[in-house]
Amino acid sequence: MAEMRTLLWDVGGVILSNAWDLDSRRRAIEQFHLERDEFIERHELVDGDLEEGRITLDEYLDWVVFYCPRGFSRQAFREFMLAQSEPKPDSLGVLSALARSGRYRMATLNNESRELNLYRIEKFRLRDYFQDFFSSCYLGLRKPRREIYRRALDITQTPPDQCVFIDDRKLNVECAALLGMLTIHFQSAEQLKADLRQHGVEA
Repeated sequence: MAEMRTLLWDVGGVILSNAWDLDSRRRAIEQFHLERDEFIERHELVDGDLEEGRITLDEYLDWVVFYCPRGFSRQAFREFMLAQSEPKPDSLGVLSALARSGRYRMATLNNESRELNLYRIEKFRLRDYFQDFFSSCYLGLRKPRREIYRRALDITQTPPDQCVFIDDRKLNVECAALLGMLTIHFQSAEQLKADLRQHGVEA
């Protein structure tokens, strides 16, 4: 087995809750009494542009929420969006131990809009754990497109068989494996630790 050099981590669903996923949007529809079908349609039309950094969060809100007068403020809606982010303490414990060991290059590989990504990096002190942030908003493409994995490998100069990619979405894991990367389909912190040991990764 080749010695592992780089660990690539998804963020939402692994070390933090998802930032603006289907459940978060459902809660927004209920709390702000939004027109469900129209909200869903508008979100789907511009979500790719938001996560790949082609539009700002304010532009997203203009098109998806504030295209008509509302009985709540933009600030209230933004604060609701930010409040959806919560830590996963058990997973963060695994991440922290590996980061402290200094044995591996640590990086994120995630789909996220620029504003939410930066908020989460700062709120949860992710710079304490990661050297690199390969986020869709910076790279201009999202998982599971093959090129995003290639780019992370190229920038870190890591051979695929010396890189472990961790994600809670099975399709993302499958696409990374097609490039020869070692993968872990995250389900729990305990399972993550066991699977990392199988790949020779320990703090």
